[in-house]
Amino acid sequence: MPDKNSKLNIGIIGCGRISDLHQLGYIDNPHAGIYAVCDNDKEAAQEKKTAWAAEKVYTDYREMLQDPAVDAVEILTPQALHEPMAVAAAKAGKHISLQKPMTTTLRSTDAILEAVAASDIVFRVSDNYLFYPPIVLARKMIDQGDIGTPSNIRIKMISGGDGGWEVPSSAWEWRLAEKEAGRGLQTFDHGHHIWATAWYLMGEFQRVSAWIDTLDGIVDSPAVIMWKHTEGPRYGTCEYVFAPDMHIPSQYYANDEWIEISGSKGLIKIRRCTGEIDQGPGLSLFDGQGWTHVEDIETDWSSGFVGATHNFINAVRGVEAPLLSGEQGRDLMKINLAIAKSSQKRREVYVDEMDKVLPWLYTRRCIAGERRKASGGSGLLQKLKPGSGDARYASRADELTRVFVERFDKEAAGNWQTDIGLHLLAEGGAEASCYSLFIRDGKATLADEGLPEQPEVVLKVEAGTWAAVLLKKKRIETALLQGRLKVEGKAEVALKLRKVFGL
Repeated sequence: MPDKNSKLNIGIIGCGRISDLHQLGYIDNPHAGIYAVCDNDKEAAQEKKTAWAAEKVYTDYREMLQDPAVDAVEILTPQALHEPMAVAAAKAGKHISLQKPMTTTLRSTDAILEAVAASDIVFRVSDNYLFYPPIVLARKMIDQGDIGTPSNIRIKMISGGDGGWEVPSSAWEWRLAEKEAGRGLQTFDHGHHIWATAWYLMGEFQRVSAWIDTLDGIVDSPAVIMWKHTEGPRYGTCEYVFAPDMHIPSQYYANDEWIEISGSKGLIKIRRCTGEIDQGPGLSLFDGQGWTHVEDIETDWSSGFVGATHNFINAVRGVEAPLLSGEQGRDLMKINLAIAKSSQKRREVYVDEMDKVLPWLYTRRCIAGERRKASGGSGLLQKLKPGSGDARYASRADELTRVFVERFDKEAAGNWQTDIGLHLLAEGGAEASCYSLFIRDGKATLADEGLPEQPEVVLKVEAGTWAAVLLKKKRIETALLQGRLKVEGKAEVALKLRKVFGL
């Protein structure tokens, strides 16, 4: 590991259009500078050497890797070339920042990680969106609870016929080759940004479902991708739009994205990423009372590249964890491949099945397990046994009802004033009973002398089912859908109980 105070010599492999953004983080950087550049187009390499004041120029990356003065490399080439270059760099002992997506297959991904594990280097997969200031601020807001429990993320990506900077024909050539190999220009290459952003803000993916179409036989858009996150009931969607006759205002590529994250008590809007379609505030927070607009935040897309570069430098210096790590990059590769598979197979795909020898068997087992969980964790034969199912909890219904008011969440209730009736039906040896629940001035009280005179709602439920809900063996929504809980009055009041009493 280099000394924290030593200046790193960086070699750039690949001098295409995207390298202009990656080099920004090295300008006047006290800890690292561009020492060498490499491209098989000698003229392009020489041009970048001059522009960036580099000392060396190469047309063969293997020669650059033999240079003992090179401490680390940024690999900015088409993903089909990533494996041989990254493996060679690892064997040469050079720290590596690898452009997203990591490579093209899981086998190739594992070959890279194996080479990295056998060396003593820092390795990371670069994705500038994880360092784009509005996305970083959104993550901070989510972590500190500004929108409560997050439940949904919605991302829109639109590309146009013109706008932004000129993209050289060589850049289109390799992207078209990727398309012919089955990797979409939008959903695979640019898609990595989308899935990385959703992963960064909402957590790991469990399963995906994708519809990917085309207008011209080349661009994989329009498309709609949906996914479920592993943690809690969290979901996401991404809409791809290709508007060939639309001009996209942008300093970079002719596309733009905007993002909305919803939670239990608020939402966040990020209005733009690559382009400049929406000129409003870069980020806004709605907290249930009103909007807070963040005007003084950097929204130039290039700022994410600067942040990503600084992360790499700091990771090599040992003062910051690399983002994305190799394992995180592999997880995102699985998501990317699962989305492509979902569209091709026309079915929902579990992300982890991409690692399985018999993916169909793994998926069947996942689905069966989730169905058992949704039905209360019992199979059909178990439910038919005497004393099994919700009825086994019936004897505890009265006891649990009398203490459940202690779960009352004053903050969640707010100014809620209501009278609720609870009619427990006889079941499993438990007699029928009626209760009145009063919520007044931030307090909850329970009476067992019958139903309220003028209840806003009456819940009529079997004693065992109600006890199962209080024990968190069954969700109140499940009881409603199964017809075991009847609502007389406003159904939304019954569901609000879940939030106020943690049901």
